[in-house]
Formats: sequence, C-alpha cells, structure tokens
Amino acid sequence: MSAIVLKVEGMSCNHCVNSVEKAMKEIGASGKVNLASKEVEVQFDEKKLDVGAIKEAIEEQGYDVVG
Repeated sequence: MSAIVLKVEGMSCNHCVNSVEKAMKEIGASGKVNLASKEVEVQFDEKKLDVGAIKEAIEEQGYDVVG
C-alpha cells in the first residue's frame, strides 16, 4: 500500500468530505479528508491505481487538486 497527501481546493463542508471519501472508495482507495488543512490523505494499492486516477476521481467531484 502507498499513501499520498493531496492539497484540494473547494472543499468547505461535510458534503464535500463525503463526496471525496466516497469517490476514493469507488476507485478502490481509502481517503481521509481534513477540511481545516484542505488536504486528502489517500491510501491505495499502487499496483491497481496511480496518482493520476486519484486526482481525476477528486476533480470529477468538482474540486481542484493543487498538490
């Protein structure tokens, strides 16, 4: 398993948290959102997913991955 922390802009409420965490679950990753720091910690199997797919899943929810 690998872990990354992504900076995500546009999250402001529990609905945002749920959207991002659900998107991570749907692609086979585990995501934990920290609204205060605007970060998402993602754990994933690098044999099944890459960072690009993770960023795309978050951006499809309407948020901007900036780091």
